[in-house]
Amino acid sequence: MAVSLQKGGNVSLSKEAPGLSAVTVGLGWDVRKTDGQDFDLDASAFIVGQDEKVLSDANFVFYNNATSPDGAVIYGGDNRTGEGDGDDETISIDFAKLTADAKKVVIAVTIHEGQKRGQNFGSVSNAYARVTNNADGKELARFDLSEDSSTNAAMIFVELYRGAQSDIKVKAIGEGWESGLDGLASSMGVNIG
Repeated sequence: MAVSLQKGGNVSLSKEAPGLSAVTVGLGWDVRKTDGQDFDLDASAFIVGQDEKVLSDANFVFYNNATSPDGAVIYGGDNRTGEGDGDDETISIDFAKLTADAKKVVIAVTIHEGQKRGQNFGSVSNAYARVTNNADGKELARFDLSEDSSTNAAMIFVELYRGAQSDIKVKAIGEGWESGLDGLASSMGVNIG
């Protein structure tokens, strides 16, 4: 059974699945009734070093840059509507391929043009991040974002990192940015052109 995480909590995925090397983070959400404008939520990953900034702009993985330079982090595709059951978007991480200078992989979801359209996570419900083992598809951990983020257009859901003895861990974050993708990406050291 998957470990249910609370905000700020972390768990060793390697203890749940000894020999673990690759995972997929499935992200899901439902959009509440709105003013009729479509919501387009997008998953992204930031591969950061010791300074908590991306190793390079190419280490910002999202719909316009689907694979990290080392091939370790892969964006699974853009679901523009969030329709249907199950994960809306996915990010795969192969820790065996991740460069040694990568401290962690930060997984976020942003609302496309959320600020411009006046859209935020206050209109999003049932948001979650779940981590599955690529070897057998078993769900290892899950974080359900329950708090009201009515002003935020971007949210960090979880971060994954190597602990002692190359133990792979996940931490539930649940931190938001009113400034959307631009503010989040800038805080992560991405050059926003």
